Amino acid sequence: MAGFDPDAPAAPSSGLFGLDCAAADSKAHVLGVPFDATASFRRGAAGAPGAVLAASHQVELFDLDSGKPHERGIHMHAVDPRLATLNEEARRLVDTARAQGERAKSERERVNAIGVEVNHLVGTAVEAALNSQRLPAVLGGDHSVAFGAISAAARRHTGLGVLHFDAHADLRPAYEGFEWSHASVFHNLLGRSSDVAALVQVGVRDVSEGELSYIRSSRERVKTLFDRDWRDAGYAGIDRRALVREWIARLPDEVWISFDIDCLDPSLCPNTGTPVPGGLTWHDARLWLGEIARSNRRVVGVDLCEVNPGPTPCTSSDALVAARLLYALLGCALKSGERAVERGQTKTRQV
Repeated sequence: MAGFDPDAPAAPSSGLFGLDCAAADSKAHVLGVPFDATASFRRGAAGAPGAVLAASHQVELFDLDSGKPHERGIHMHAVDPRLATLNEEARRLVDTARAQGERAKSERERVNAIGVEVNHLVGTAVEAALNSQRLPAVLGGDHSVAFGAISAAARRHTGLGVLHFDAHADLRPAYEGFEWSHASVFHNLLGRSSDVAALVQVGVRDVSEGELSYIRSSRERVKTLFDRDWRDAGYAGIDRRALVREWIARLPDEVWISFDIDCLDPSLCPNTGTPVPGGLTWHDARLWLGEIARSNRRVVGVDLCEVNPGPTPCTSSDALVAARLLYALLGCALKSGERAVERGQTKTRQV
């Protein structure tokens, strides 16, 4: 990036964060996945890749925690047009199924088949990034799109841990009859991938009785720091940084970060698909990312989902927050990777 001035305004036609990095010259590869057909309250996350790209031009490229992630190269791939086509078809079928109830068996079957296709497309893209020694970052889309990404990473990194930020546990076997629902992503992942060793959840405050039973019967494979307990720790004057370190210590050496933006206080993301009162503050989220970067864990990939730009995508506060969060996630992951190289922590399984 000879001649690039990180302090200058981003050119309107430039790429993510105002960069024009070729894929071959970029350590981080961002994959937009505009799929939100299973959103159960309000849709709009399919518009996130474009809105976050536009909002990213307002992000300062020097970060107090991670320094200059942009110098490692960040490339956003063009969105695969097949994903938008699948989303359009699935949206129609989901609407029909919701209107017709149990009569819509064929519609649900097709939506489930579309979910398999989306998983394959996302997984293939993530595998390509991993095979070229790049950091994959998936930008959804609803949270269902994370399945293919994390599964691909787990096949390459055996014993993978997932650090999951969310207002919801996403541990339902299915939701509304849709097997690949955003509400089922981690039930699917844990049930279908023995390569995922641990799921550590942060910020959960909406959980069904069935999901709570699943957590308690998981034999510590799922460990959930409920939002209530995070709040009570603050009230009790407990050192939150020490608490974060304690929970990060429950993760294995290699970690995927899955961040549903509704983990944050809804004032930061008012248009997200299913907002829930409570949640992490911006500074809470940065504390977690800073500590994982400083830990002895290597972040092998990230996803950011459920970003809904709302009715005014060009001036969306949701997209502005998401763009900054994406840059923080990339900074955290790249910093952890550099530390892992220094320690010689590079074990992977070829696929």
